[in-house]
Formats: sequence, structure tokens, C-alpha cells
Amino acid sequence: MHTSSHWEAEIALGFTRLDSGTVLSERRHRGPLRVQKALYPEGRDVCQTILIHPPSGIAGGDRLHIAVNVGPEAHAQITTPGAGKWYRSGGEEAAQTLDFTVGADAILEWLPQETIVFDGARSRMETLVQLASGSRYFGWEILCLGRSASGERFANGFIGLRTRIERNGQPLWLERGHIEGNDPLLASRAGWAGASIGGTLLATLPPEIQIAPLLEACRAIAPQDDAEHAMTALPGLLVGRYLGHSSEAARNWFAALWETLRPRLLGRPALTPRIWNT
Repeated sequence: MHTSSHWEAEIALGFTRLDSGTVLSERRHRGPLRVQKALYPEGRDVCQTILIHPPSGIAGGDRLHIAVNVGPEAHAQITTPGAGKWYRSGGEEAAQTLDFTVGADAILEWLPQETIVFDGARSRMETLVQLASGSRYFGWEILCLGRSASGERFANGFIGLRTRIERNGQPLWLERGHIEGNDPLLASRAGWAGASIGGTLLATLPPEIQIAPLLEACRAIAPQDDAEHAMTALPGLLVGRYLGHSSEAARNWFAALWETLRPRLLGRPALTPRIWNT
């Protein structure tokens, strides 16, 4: 639905495992959210889709809802063609909700490109990942405060963040945040320490995995810009953090970690999505 002041858009994607492989069995949308078609660069076992938001940015008052249901034993990979943008608001809040459900022994990879929040944006972002027994999730988010390449700082507006990952209704990860423009925490060592780019990588850990060698392999990989970064293993979850000034370095670091972790955690070699190179 589109009015003179905002967009309301939603998309629902369903992935089903058949004898022939994973298929995009459901694709419903309202408003400007699309996937063009199912792609199979790795063969029929993994269904790749590229999520497109034709307006290319989110303005005040916009509401986006993205729902993904990966059925038992299916494997879906979702990425985006470019950076997401949250524009300066004239007063209204904008919101995006990601609602992911991953069935028994299924896999979901959520590998978007970075999100740029313009100075003056008023935004709320919420992610919910519901996992069944034996399912696996690998995802990341890269958040850019202001258009730092043009010297813009995030001096006005706010960002509200909420992420929840649960398995069989029990939480694995709960995180909430609220960032105000010019908040003292943006400069504090207890907060963003003057950085303009923050990234989080979250990957579920199968119970049989050996944690120590996994962390050793990950910690041997560093961002190209030597930014602050860390890898931590929690019960059932691997967490990576980036804090620096380069969205490209953050994205490349996460991609390098994905290349190392995918064979170990998802049982498949990493094949870089072609859209990342366009």
C-alpha cells in the first residue's frame, strides 16, 4: 500500500524440500518488496534468492515486513543487491521487521549488504529467528551511522534495535539497543568508541562441533582495516563483532568468516553470491 507520505510493504517467502531439492514454494508480496526468481548456483539443494526493495531506501513512516519460512530439511540463502538506506525523517518513524522461521534440520543464510542510516533518520529494526530442532542459521547485519564517506555524522534522530534468536521457544540470543544522534555513548569506550560502523555476525553451533579449533580458525582472520573485532562462542551460538569505520572491511571480514565457517557449520563449501561482485 502506498500513500502520499509512506510505503507499507511486506513479503512472505516459503522454501520447501522436495526430492529434486529446495524450491521457492511460496512468494507473496504487497507493496515494493520483491524477489525476481529462485537461483541455484550450487545445484538444486540450495535455493538462493535476492531480496529487492525497488524504492532503494526507507523514509519516515515506511513499514517493511519480511517473513521467511524454511521448511524441514530445506536450505535457503537470501542476500541483497546493494546497501539498504534509511533516509532522514521529517518526523515519522520508519520500521522494518524480519520474521524468520526455520524448520527441523533446515538451514537459513541471511547475508545482506550493509545498512546505512542517514543523519536524522528515525528508525526501528526488529529481527526474530525461530529455530526448530536440528535447524541452522547463519546471518549478519552491518550498521553504518551516517554517510561517513561524505563526512556525515549521526547527530540527529534515533535507531531502535531488537534481535531475538530462539530454538524451540528457548532464547539463544536477546539483544536490544537504542542509539540517539550525538549520544555520548557513540564516543565512549563503553559504547561505539567513536566508530561509525558496527557489525554483528550470528551463527548457530551444532552440539557436536569442537569449539576451540573453530574459534582458533576464526580468530586467525582479521578485518583489513585492523578495526576492533572479536569472536565469542556462547551455548549454541557463535558471535562475531566489528567496530570500525569501513563498511567494506566489515563486509569482507564477515564474508571471510563465512567462507571458513560454512563447511564446518553448514556442511557446504562457500560459493560467493555473484551479486556481491556487481
